This record gives sequence, C-alpha cells and structure tokens, in this order.
Amino acid sequence: MFIDIYAIQSVPPSNINRDDTGAPKTALYGGMRRARVSSQAWKRAAREEFPKYLPEESLGIRTKFAAELLAQKIVELDAGLEERAAELASAVLGALGIKVETSKRAGDDEGKNETKYLIFFGRGELDALAHIAASWAEEGKNLKKLDRAAKEEAKSAFKGAKAVDIALFGRMLADVPELNTDASCQVAHAISVDRVTQEFDYFTAIDDCASGDNAGASMIDTVDYNSSTLYRYANINVDALREQLADVHATACGVKAFLEAFVRSMPTGKQNSFANRTLPNCVLVSLREEQPFNAVSAYESPVSAGKDGSISHIAAKRLGECVAQYEKEYDMKAQKAWYVSVDGPIESLDSIAEKVTLAGLVEGVNSEVEAAFGTGE
Repeated sequence: MFIDIYAIQSVPPSNINRDDTGAPKTALYGGMRRARVSSQAWKRAAREEFPKYLPEESLGIRTKFAAELLAQKIVELDAGLEERAAELASAVLGALGIKVETSKRAGDDEGKNETKYLIFFGRGELDALAHIAASWAEEGKNLKKLDRAAKEEAKSAFKGAKAVDIALFGRMLADVPELNTDASCQVAHAISVDRVTQEFDYFTAIDDCASGDNAGASMIDTVDYNSSTLYRYANINVDALREQLADVHATACGVKAFLEAFVRSMPTGKQNSFANRTLPNCVLVSLREEQPFNAVSAYESPVSAGKDGSISHIAAKRLGECVAQYEKEYDMKAQKAWYVSVDGPIESLDSIAEKVTLAGLVEGVNSEVEAAFGTGE
C-alpha cells in the first residue's frame, strides 16, 4: 500500500527557507523561476508537530549529544554510576562503531562528549543502550577491550521496532552502515505553481533612547522575500513502515500523525517578521497498490490568476485533472481517495476523490490501513 499526499498552499510574502545568501530558495521548472522550500525544511517542521499526535517515547532525537543523553539515562537507572556514566556511555556508543569526542565551546566550564555528526536515535534505543551499559558496569566488563558478544549486544538495541519518525524519514550512519534505516516516506521539495519574482523589503529601526534632536534611523537593512502558491507532495510506503514498526496499530498511528503534521506544519524561517502561517487551500490523498506518483507536471506551465479563479483554485483544478489523466493512461486508479478544499467542491477532484474535512480524511486513511493489515499481529 502506498499513500500519495498532494497539497496546494497559498503563502503570502515570506522567507520560510533561505539559501546561503539569506534569500528564499528557488528553482527553475518549466523554464520559469519558482519559489522552493526544501524537503528537509518541511520534514523538520513536520517532526516538530509529531509530539501533538504521538507519545514522546515513540519518537526519536537527532543530536550530536547522544553520549550526554545516554549518561543521564544511566544515572537514572543507577545513581551509583554517576561518576562512570560518561565512560559507560562512550563505551556503548563505541561498541556500535560510533566515535565520541570531547569538545569545549565558549562559555562551557567543561568539555562535552559528542559525536562528530548528528545521529538519529530513538528514545527506546537510548533506553536499551542505558540498560546494557548498566549491566556491563555490574559485570565489571573491561570497557577498553569489548569482545564481539558485547558489540553484538549493543547493536541488538537497534534491531527491534524503530521510533516512528526514524521509520518514516530514515537514518544514515556512514561509519556503521548496518545500523542504517531506509525511509518509508518520501517528501518532495515544494515548488510554486506560479512564476515568482524575488523582492526586497527595505526597513529602518529607531533607537528608543536616542536624543530628541537625533531623527535618523539607527539601523537600515533589507530582507529578501517572495509570495507564491506552493505545490507540496509526499508519499508513504505503508508496508515498509509496518515492517519497521512491527505493529499494525503503531503503523496506523504513524500514518495518521504524518498526515496531520505534514498538512498543518510550516517551516519557521522569518515567521515572526511575516506571520505567514497558512494552511493548504486543497489537500488530496490517494491510496494506491502499484506505485506512488508525483503530479508536479500539472504545473510545468505556470498558473496565472484569471476569470477561472485564483491561482490556488486553478491549481487545485489542474491537480485533479492531472491525477485523473495519469490514473487513466497508466491504468492505476486509486483504491480510495479523499480531498479537502476550502474553496468548496472542485469538479476535477470530485471525479477521483470524496470531499471530506481533514478529520474525515485522516480517519478514512486510518481505517483503510487498519483494515488492510488487520488490527493486530
């Protein structure tokens, strides 16, 4: 089972995802300049929403300070190990093939143990590693000469059910490829359906404590921005997600959480300056058996507002027409499909999907997933 998620979202003047110069990211598509929001930015925004829909213990932490977190968990298990906690944490991570180094930053009295790159750990994995470290301390194991059995014991902590966000977005450890996790979800870079022009906001700031005869600005600067109607797309391989989570209910909850989080999330770049927090004008979700597909070709020719309606309304109509045409030509009609539209019914979407609210869409998908795999093992 594959789930395709399509969204059309109008975004006012904003700079939600910046490039190395501070300007909003863009891309050329169909020969025209488009606004772009990277998949990484929107996945991060979606992950930030997950705690609203899933218990914390089912989620992961991406960090360079896993050794610090692990040491804290070891102390929680056995307060008597406080003096050895850092050593034990480094030893367990070393058994996985993950090197821990001590670094010192400005303002730190003591150095902190950290890995050389960000690593995605499930909270359950950290708990399992803490128990292993505590058992090694009790056994009096030589931490500097760990045998193969000890290393396999540590790696076994990663062979059970994964954190939901790790199962969805994957994990890559270049130094320890056997601990990699393939993502069961793909997220496209969002691009605008319309052509964009980068603009610049010139602004000044006044010093509140300046003398009365000082009428000049204390600061002058510019900020880049654009406005656009974005086409967003993601898909989920539900079979792969179930295989990694090893539980039907957890899989259904993971799908449900991702749908809610993907639809409602918004990257936070310059958000206080632009208050650009919008919701999608239209969302289409389709369940498929053969393969997922991205309908971005609907916007190879950019959309312009006209007598047929706003850019977002025309984009939603084009989405329905494009998906319907692909389903017909490739004989891959969706098993089930739903759509949400704040502009009311859209004929092209009515031909391929049922109009519902977001709550109805999420519950519909959830029911189909549980029915497909059964409600238990």
